[in-house]
Amino acid sequence: MNIQQIYETMEYGPAPESRAPADEWLQSRNHQFELFIGGKWHTPKSAKYLESINPANKELLAKIAIAGKSDIDKAVSAAQKALPNWLKIGPHGRARYLYAIARQIQKHARLFAVLETLDNGKPIRETRDIDIPLVARHFYHHAGWAQLRETEFPDYQEIGVVGQIIPWNFPLLMLAWKVAPALAAGNTVVLKPAEFTSLTALAFAELCQNINLPPGVVNIVTGGGKTGEWVAKHPGVQKIAFTGSTEVGRILRQITAGTGKKLSLELGGKSPFLVFEGADLDSAVEGLVDAIWFNQGQVCCAGSRLLLQESIAEQMIGKIQKRMERLRIGNPLDKCIDMGAIVAPAQLKKIQQLVQTGKKEGCSI
Repeated sequence: MNIQQIYETMEYGPAPESRAPADEWLQSRNHQFELFIGGKWHTPKSAKYLESINPANKELLAKIAIAGKSDIDKAVSAAQKALPNWLKIGPHGRARYLYAIARQIQKHARLFAVLETLDNGKPIRETRDIDIPLVARHFYHHAGWAQLRETEFPDYQEIGVVGQIIPWNFPLLMLAWKVAPALAAGNTVVLKPAEFTSLTALAFAELCQNINLPPGVVNIVTGGGKTGEWVAKHPGVQKIAFTGSTEVGRILRQITAGTGKKLSLELGGKSPFLVFEGADLDSAVEGLVDAIWFNQGQVCCAGSRLLLQESIAEQMIGKIQKRMERLRIGNPLDKCIDMGAIVAPAQLKKIQQLVQTGKKEGCSI
């Protein structure tokens, strides 16, 4: 029996990761979270909350505050007030705080990894081995840039208050991509996480408290699309940084047009995966698996269009079908799982509709 045959006959027993760290953290906060503004927790003026649901089993994890317009005013005011002192401590001072954040991320890596899996539905081996280590590395990296800002970017100036809106596919990693460079450059932040995946952002807010980050440098306002719109429209915000759908990106461009606000957009797309007859087809199959099924396919640059040279199309499709049969789908906390749960209800509904359409058209599942 060769290696391939052994691989094909292997059975995988469950290897669950304990969810105890996340459960203890949620229970200690009574499964309810307020808005993080000016270094403190504030009850939303509306007293309204949304539910954070575990997409793998529909379990209610926590209730999350919904920020209203007056709450956004308060967050932006806190960020504006913090800006002079954040600049006053200088590059080295800002670098020390970014370094401290990175260290705390590493110290509490298991909590963040388990919490992200519960809240987002992605496999624990991805949060544990990819997302959370990269979060720490981003803060370390930008701690270095904070230290070098005056020598490497002598003619550049901080923008001021940056409004940041992030999606649900890489919740904490997206936060790191947005927050770390903004702080390193001397800006303060008002960040709105996705309504489906706010828990690790709120844990990050608590981390900021633990390292005594100056109040108002980072503010976390939770809620739905309306909350994000208020952040984008606020006259006290000098820049909007957004990652998400092209549709919302267009809306943000309209909102910011003529206001003088700076805008950076990272939008979704349909990325092609091309294979020619000279390729190593087995390696191409593995590349395809990573390109389209990594993170349940919830990636802005997912390889969702497969283009094959005709001479190898039939052979390649056969190999893909065989490889798909070995994908392990199930409980995201199981360390043996390849694919977990879809987090956005609209996405899940669309996938279910495609499956039903496929069955009607004679496809086998």
